[in-house]
Amino acid sequence: MGMRVVLEHLTKVFPNRNRKIHSDVIAVNDFSFEIPDGQLVGLLGPSGCGKSTTLNLICGLETPTSGKIIFGDDDVTRLPPENRGVGFVFQNYALYPHLTVLENILFPLQNLKGSAKLSKEEMLRRARDAARLVQIDTLLDRKPSEMSGGQQQRVAIARALVKMPRVLLLDEPLSNLDARLRLQTREEIRRIQQETKITTIFVTHDQEEAMSISDMIVVMKDGVVQQIGRPQDVYDSPINLFVAKFLGTPPINVFEGRVKNGRLFAGENDILPAKGVSDREVYVGIRPEGFILDENGPLACGLTRVEVMGRDTSVVSTHPAAQSVSIRSIISAENRVDTDSKTVRFSVKPAKVFIFDRETEERIRFSAD
Repeated sequence: MGMRVVLEHLTKVFPNRNRKIHSDVIAVNDFSFEIPDGQLVGLLGPSGCGKSTTLNLICGLETPTSGKIIFGDDDVTRLPPENRGVGFVFQNYALYPHLTVLENILFPLQNLKGSAKLSKEEMLRRARDAARLVQIDTLLDRKPSEMSGGQQQRVAIARALVKMPRVLLLDEPLSNLDARLRLQTREEIRRIQQETKITTIFVTHDQEEAMSISDMIVVMKDGVVQQIGRPQDVYDSPINLFVAKFLGTPPINVFEGRVKNGRLFAGENDILPAKGVSDREVYVGIRPEGFILDENGPLACGLTRVEVMGRDTSVVSTHPAAQSVSIRSIISAENRVDTDSKTVRFSVKPAKVFIFDRETEERIRFSAD
């Protein structure tokens, strides 16, 4: 039971808190996006990029300065939060400490009024269903203080699901959990979302988290949407340098370079043909998996160290034109790197190399055939 969510030219401006600066803060800037029925969408970006404000606008905690919010066919822009049919899970769970797990989950149903009011039996049935869905049905008599962070998080999700919301909103829901639990809980969220088919919007600054569970990701920066697409498509085809750098672990390696006479140079190394691009200064981005160990390769780097990580080997090296101190190249562990050598040479996979305009940082498409 999903619901499409449409944001039309959504803008939110806050007055500046700093009295010395008279300009306003634009938290969300002309955001338009249609979230298809029943999908899980990850809103992603560095802190302060406007993703939580967007979530607050969708659920009604903030009112937009301009623009519209539509659920299905209903314009909900001016509706109060309780009439929107949204379930909201915050980063700090906010469970009632004096209530048991069951009472915490029942709480939203006890406040329903008028025609929405439910019988006691129906409320209990729904609460137990929600608890079963998040796998805490054996803990219903406990108080929050007797539970781990991960279990409390599940109670918060059950409490949001019990109202059968049209839209489920999750704001950094995993940030208080340790690494192993985060992994487990994000798979749970994906499973729950696929079972319930509730349209879900999930805010995170952790790109790996967003890429692993989202149907679509929205990458934001300074209140402006940079790119929207399926996670793999955005990774394989970033629209600009910011998106390319934001997605990927280890991050993309960026070199200062240029295009000259149809060839692409990283520093002084002529690494690829770049057909269809006029001569200019560029940034060259190479994904860690885009390097091929090749003793006659055109890209010459200073070898720092080799880290064997099981099936992969990570080669750490330096290059005078690289923007970061070290370059990470991930190659298959079957390759033997000569660790006594001071240099290591690579050729590159064209599909893993991106060119960005030095001024605008927009991506420039090129052909390497």
